[in-house]
Amino acid sequence: MSFWYAATGIPSTRPALTGDTTADVVIVGAGYTGLWTAYYLKKAQPALDIVVLEARFAGYGASGRNGGWLTNSITGGRGQYVRTHGRAVTGRFQELLNGTVDEVIAVAAAERIDADIIKGGELNVARNPAQLARLHAWAAEEEQWPEGGAQLLDAGASAGRVTVTGALGGLYQPHCARLQPAKLVRGLARAVQSLGVRLYEDTPVTEIRTGTAVSPRGTVRCRHVLRATEGFTANLRGSHRDWLPMNSSMIVSEPLTAAAWEEIGWNGFDAVADMAHAYMYAQRTADGRIALGGRGVPYLFGSRTDTDGATAPATVDRLAALLYEMFPAARGTRIEHAWSGVLGVPRDWKATVGLDPATGVGWAGGYVGTGVAASNLAGRTLADLVLGTDSELIRMPWVNRQVRRWEPEPLRWLGVSAMYKAYYAADRRENRSRTAATSPLARAADLVAGR
Repeated sequence: MSFWYAATGIPSTRPALTGDTTADVVIVGAGYTGLWTAYYLKKAQPALDIVVLEARFAGYGASGRNGGWLTNSITGGRGQYVRTHGRAVTGRFQELLNGTVDEVIAVAAAERIDADIIKGGELNVARNPAQLARLHAWAAEEEQWPEGGAQLLDAGASAGRVTVTGALGGLYQPHCARLQPAKLVRGLARAVQSLGVRLYEDTPVTEIRTGTAVSPRGTVRCRHVLRATEGFTANLRGSHRDWLPMNSSMIVSEPLTAAAWEEIGWNGFDAVADMAHAYMYAQRTADGRIALGGRGVPYLFGSRTDTDGATAPATVDRLAALLYEMFPAARGTRIEHAWSGVLGVPRDWKATVGLDPATGVGWAGGYVGTGVAASNLAGRTLADLVLGTDSELIRMPWVNRQVRRWEPEPLRWLGVSAMYKAYYAADRRENRSRTAATSPLARAADLVAGR
């Protein structure tokens, strides 16, 4: 399990479904997406009979394992949306994601969910000339998007926020908060139950079809069935190639000393990432630790999912070495916990939300690791689609997109494996040479990944 659950304790499992039943809306998956959707549906129409089905317990998947970044990212970037929907709509989409950070904070406060939330912003640092070149190119693009609020920082200004060894500059944006993921998802589960939503745990769903969710525990018939299964979507019948399940791993240190924190700074609680191809992401936790993540073994052949989050020792060692390299003041502190999680990746690396009015089947997800905030906006959007509400949310560019399926094996495994080998090779080369050159193979991998 994640450190977040090690800190809070594993929750007792709620009762499972015990036979066939009916409902107005069935939501498959009790992570952020499913719970936010249930929350906003029930708030809008309290009389709705809503059932949420969860294979293990609420927040068992990515919602309880992530890095705790509540940030405004448009997964996969804005470029494709500008081509399909125009500059104005794409800009408004960015503003909505900015506001989503504040929406989550406001709901947590209203529902008395203490999730250790601090809105400190997001700092991306460049640690060699190649990374700095990418950072400057990103900053130049961000100048065309004032909605994002990004600000280019030189080395001194970047260190003034967080001292990262070797940082040559940074890009900071204010629409990001750090939080404790398990506390948020557990609080959401309690909130939706208090509204009258029926939440069944230990109830895996094997198939979704028109008006029906099928589980070994029973079948639920309904007007709408909504898929909120993110990285576990491949386990559903007929959905094996819809979204690729990608693994990400994390470590957390023991609490750092006051002297170490004085050396590092990080007093604003920024979420921190770097500009490597195989990038890292980190936060300063409420109890004074560093939680740091990155890709370990990103993909398992055949879209298999490592349900229990086992983490290879080599991955732990690599992440620990990176933590000590970036934050030398942390050397000598133990790595107290390591875990992995599965996130969902559509073929175009862009999140999506939609509803087929003919079948009543809806979906949301494919966040590629940026779902802590996006899941809230997706939940509100999916609620409007179900209720037939004519809102601006349903006209955003990620709604009802058609995404082609992933290639069959072994092409799927070969493609993803080659992409990450190219990333790792490029990062090693850039760190050795300290030049701005990036290998052609890594640039091609960036294009495949939609970066």
